[in-house]
Order: sequence, then structure tokens, then C-alpha cells
Amino acid sequence: MLERTDTPGRLTRGLAAALIAVTALVLAANAGPTRGAEPSRTQHTTHVDPDTASSAARTGVR
Repeated sequence: MLERTDTPGRLTRGLAAALIAVTALVLAANAGPTRGAEPSRTQHTTHVDPDTASSAARTGVR
């Protein structure tokens, strides 16, 4: 028959498991891709004027 373990032993194993879990989560959160030397210059943002866009839609001009 299995014997019940003592309370300090259970608490020690629980604390060790919690410490390992927190360490794994911190390491996983910091294991992202590294930053490049320069940001890409091919990404451009185009602003569309709402007045021009709506008048172009009415006239069918692209």
C-alpha cells in the first residue's frame, strides 16, 4: 500500500515545480527574434484623403 508523504516534502516539491514553471515562462517570453540592423525601407504608408476617395468613387476614377 502507498504511504502518504510528509507535508514538508510535498511543499518542497510544489515550490520546486512552481519555480521551474516560472523560469520556463520567463525564458519563453524572452526567446523572441532578435532585432535587425535597420528597419526595412520597403514599407510605406499611404494616406488616403477621405474627400478625394469618395469623389473618385462617385465618378468612377481610380
